[in-house]
Amino acid sequence: MEEQSTIKSSNNSHVTVLWILLVIASFFVGNLSTKVKYLEKTGSGVAGVQTGTAGAGTSGSTIPQAGAAATAPAQPPAAAAKKPEITDADYYRGNKNAKVVFVEYSDFECPFCQRHHPTMQRIMKEYGDKVKWVYRHYPLSFHANAHKAAEASECVGKQAGQDGFWKFTDLYFERTTAGGTGFPLDKLADLGAEAGADKDAVQKCLNSSEMEQKVKNQMARGTEEGVSGTPGNIIIDGKGNTQLVPGALPFDQFKPMIEAAINS
Repeated sequence: MEEQSTIKSSNNSHVTVLWILLVIASFFVGNLSTKVKYLEKTGSGVAGVQTGTAGAGTSGSTIPQAGAAATAPAQPPAAAAKKPEITDADYYRGNKNAKVVFVEYSDFECPFCQRHHPTMQRIMKEYGDKVKWVYRHYPLSFHANAHKAAEASECVGKQAGQDGFWKFTDLYFERTTAGGTGFPLDKLADLGAEAGADKDAVQKCLNSSEMEQKVKNQMARGTEEGVSGTPGNIIIDGKGNTQLVPGALPFDQFKPMIEAAINS
C-alpha cells in the first residue's frame, strides 16, 4: 500500500508540473499573438527607419528602432515641414547647380543608414548631374558613438575638403558593424588619415569638440524640417517643392520620386 501511495503522489506531481508548463506556454503564445497583431496594425517594421528626439549628449526621449524590412514608407510622403536651406557649408555630391536636391539626414551608426548609403550611391550613378546629394547629421542618442563619428567627418572635411569628407563617409559605412558602437572611437583619427586628412589635426579637432555644435545645429534644423528619424530624406524639385521621405527605401521606390522631381 505504501508503494502504491508513493506512485500516486509522484503521478500527481507530474500532472501538476505539466499543468504549470501548459499555463506558461499559453501565456507566451498569447503574448506573441498580441505583439504580431500590434505590429500589423501599426505598420512597425515597414519603413526601415530609426527614430529618436535627441542627439548624443543631449536630453530627450528616444524610441527604439523600427523593424528591419525596408519595403515601403509607412505613410505616403508629404512635404517637409520647412524647406531646407542649402549653403556653401554643406557637403554634397553631384552637380552643385542640379535641378533636384536630395538632402539626407543620417546617423553613422544607424544600420538603416548603412543600408541606405549604397542606394544613394546608385542614385548618383544613375542620375549624374541631374541630382545633388547633400549629407547632414542626425545622430540618435541611443547610438553611443554616432555623434563623435559625425564630428570626425566634419574634422576630416575641414582638413581634406569635400573629397576627404566623402571618402571618410564611404569608409565608415563600409567598416562599421553599426548599432551604436560599430566603429571604435579611438580609430576615428586613423580613418580620417586614410581619407586624406592629417591624423594629428583630426584628433586635436575631436579632443576639442570643435565640431560638436555644428552637428547639433544640423540635427536641430532637420527636426525643424520634419525629420524625426534616420535616414530622413528630403527631395527638393526645381520649383522648390519638397517631399519628406523617411526610411531606407529601395532604389526602385526612390526612382519615380526623383524622376518626378526632375520632370517638374
